[in-house]
Amino acid sequence: MITEQPPREATLRGLLHGAGFRRLLTVRLLSQLSDGVFQASLANYAIFSPEHQSSPTDIAVALTVVTLPFSVVGPFTGVLLDRWRRRQVLLMGNLTRFGLCLLAVGLIAGGAPRWAFYTAALLMMALNRFILSGLSAGLPRVVAPSDLVTANALSPTLGTVAAAGGAGLGLLVGMAMSGRNAEAVTVLLSALLYLSAALAAKWIGPDELGPALRAGLPSVREALASAWNDLRAGLRHLVRDCRPAVHALAAVTLARFCYGMLTVMVLMLSRYTFNLAEDTAGGLATLGLAVVMSAAGFALAAVVSPWCTRRLGLHGWMTTCLAGAAVFVPALGLPFREVPAMIAALLLGVVTQGTKICTDTLVQESVEDEYRGRVFAVYDVLVNVSFVAAAGATALVLPLDGRSAPVVLGLAALYALGAVLYFRAARRT
Repeated sequence: MITEQPPREATLRGLLHGAGFRRLLTVRLLSQLSDGVFQASLANYAIFSPEHQSSPTDIAVALTVVTLPFSVVGPFTGVLLDRWRRRQVLLMGNLTRFGLCLLAVGLIAGGAPRWAFYTAALLMMALNRFILSGLSAGLPRVVAPSDLVTANALSPTLGTVAAAGGAGLGLLVGMAMSGRNAEAVTVLLSALLYLSAALAAKWIGPDELGPALRAGLPSVREALASAWNDLRAGLRHLVRDCRPAVHALAAVTLARFCYGMLTVMVLMLSRYTFNLAEDTAGGLATLGLAVVMSAAGFALAAVVSPWCTRRLGLHGWMTTCLAGAAVFVPALGLPFREVPAMIAALLLGVVTQGTKICTDTLVQESVEDEYRGRVFAVYDVLVNVSFVAAAGATALVLPLDGRSAPVVLGLAALYALGAVLYFRAARRT
């Protein structure tokens, strides 16, 4: 008698047997490894250059370059990706970034104005949005439908690991060298990695990733207008019918704003307070430790949040995260010493990711399925714009060495106000 076999659970090893998935994953890993190296070069150039006394304004510009394209370009990338061959997006996008990196190396070596380098970087990060979306959109073309959930979990996670590894590699180059040599070499390294990603994309068949173009598609102008109208419709539905989601989005936007200001503060403290101004290697090492601690906090939040929400509820855990930050930010931040600051980075990772987990769940629960994708697009814009706004606000009020008791106390007050307002709003819904 033939018995029915249970469905096979996909694994990374099993997925790698598929040549299409293997090639697409290679492009992702090389692309995101390159992104990490380039972002490290941006940090070296904007913050840790020994030839330039970096200010909060420089950091605000750098964070804007990294973050803003995801907000402005992100909601509309799908319109173009449905009209262009995705393999060509990966190939030409990485080739263009290779060329922009070579241009950036020339700008650094020639001592060009900083805005010229930032312009090239802004274009590179805008292209990054298309490449990441193309990688995700092409994934269903290279794996079986039954393996798609596992592939969606593994592929972006490995890409994030590659980006973190690239950032670490870029920081190590910055620590090993000095001045424009370090900045130029790091950007050149990212250029070579972008070129390798483009060459890897050539191994993918021109039509292998789709899309299957069909007749009757609206023009690009009509499609962009439709995407804009869809976003507005999602926003109207959110405000009119989803009060729990509105309150959660307001809370997570405030938390992201505070996290952005504290990020700039830690950058300046790493550069000028925790290390001598001329010790750029020490500053990079301190920044790397802060990044590791914050990432550990994000991972810890993923572990503790399910347990906390079962006991406190989503609203209770959200309120606890905001109120907890109101307590530990001044307690650990006001000494302006490295060890308490690293502990604060860990806890900030927990509460920032904790608020995001609660918000994700509340949006999924309270928004109708028809509007959910559009509301998450609005959510993405709010989070990224608040982070950029935080960087800009910090540039106006933070001194060069990052030591500002009024800023720390002001952020603690914002966290406390957010906790009170969210608690009151949650009780009324």
